[in-house]
Amino acid sequence: MRTKTLKKNKINIVTLGCSKNVYDSEVLMGQLRANKKDVAHEQEGNIVVVNTCGFIDNAKEESVNTILEYVRKKEEGLVDKVFVTGCLSERYKPDLQKEIPDVDEYFGTRDLPHLLKALGADYKHELIGERLLTTPKNYAYLKIAEGCDRPCSFCAIPLMRGKHRSTPIEDLVTEATSLAAQGVKELILIAQDLTYYGLDLYKKRALAELLRALVKVEGIEWIRLHYAFPTGFPMDVLEVMKNEPKICKYLDIPLQHISDPILKSMRRGTTQEKTTRLLREMREAMPEMAIRTTLIVGYPGETQEDFNTLKQWVKDMRFERLGCFTYSHEENTHAYQLQDDVPDEVKQERANEIMEIQSQISWELNQQTVGETFRCIIDRKEGNYFVARTQFDSPDVDNEVLVDATQHYLKIGEFVDITIDEAADFDLYGSPVTIPEATA
Repeated sequence: MRTKTLKKNKINIVTLGCSKNVYDSEVLMGQLRANKKDVAHEQEGNIVVVNTCGFIDNAKEESVNTILEYVRKKEEGLVDKVFVTGCLSERYKPDLQKEIPDVDEYFGTRDLPHLLKALGADYKHELIGERLLTTPKNYAYLKIAEGCDRPCSFCAIPLMRGKHRSTPIEDLVTEATSLAAQGVKELILIAQDLTYYGLDLYKKRALAELLRALVKVEGIEWIRLHYAFPTGFPMDVLEVMKNEPKICKYLDIPLQHISDPILKSMRRGTTQEKTTRLLREMREAMPEMAIRTTLIVGYPGETQEDFNTLKQWVKDMRFERLGCFTYSHEENTHAYQLQDDVPDEVKQERANEIMEIQSQISWELNQQTVGETFRCIIDRKEGNYFVARTQFDSPDVDNEVLVDATQHYLKIGEFVDITIDEAADFDLYGSPVTIPEATA
């Protein structure tokens, strides 16, 4: 006769989408661990929480497919419960409940206490900055604000994340200190809009003030800025960048387009002239800084002339880092009222053209690094290479420095000086600088 055993639950968190979602998953896992729950990230578990992305069509499709995959596993008896949270769930909860009813429960981006309750856990307010990291141990994302107040016509983020809410400086310093104690050496500051930081709390833009507080955290050696909106960019940030060696000479500033008619329709609050002037001022203030941007092609009404303007501008500006996306027609956004009139194949051709131009620029800029030595952080080992990054490169999106692991041994998570021997479009190949051993 079989005796019934109580099965111990293991909660598997599956993360889709951007670094903001990675951060949210880590906070959720930290709360679950504090509640003595067995929790894992993208491993096996009989209870699954899918943290979804609802930003653009491809992301939504991936999120829906992942939900369906786990619902199927539930039907097969491989998992017991499936919960869905995140942006897709925030934006389309009624539709999802109707279309995929076998999910146990859906939660939005601001439902963490309710999600925890469904998982048999209590929300612990005292856990400021306590997270279970899913990134390599040497870097972590630090989300300094949630939501966005910008009116960009193409963007669904305010629908999913709400209005801009800054996290107080003292809470972020507490979180950074906790991360440093776990061995984190690089903080990647993220928000929907870094530029807006502090306006709601301090009635002024306070990003520079936050940076001055964070550089004092012992153990943190690099601080990197992601997603700074160009309009109203606080120039005092450049001063802090210049004077504080811990702040990477790197700025991610999504510009989206440069043709004036498109910028106006996108409701970006700027013009080609203003944007170009801002970038020139940045370059003058800090010539060594790497600027990363992202662009959107195929926006409603984008003519060949608009696209030619963008192409020429990309050639002229010679961005160190650049990504290009095709426009996604998102319901409930301001641009949804416009006709999505650029055919998909034209959108893709335009994106490919921009990336071809950028590939050549990147190759030319990378050739200039050959023979130079950079302080790099070792992220991981992959096949026969150690994979490292300079201060001018962010994880997953930028250049990597590859070191032959059959010739050299490097410690993951450590900083090493590496001389660049060879350069391709988006990868650099180098050798560590060896320190001669002292003779007795």
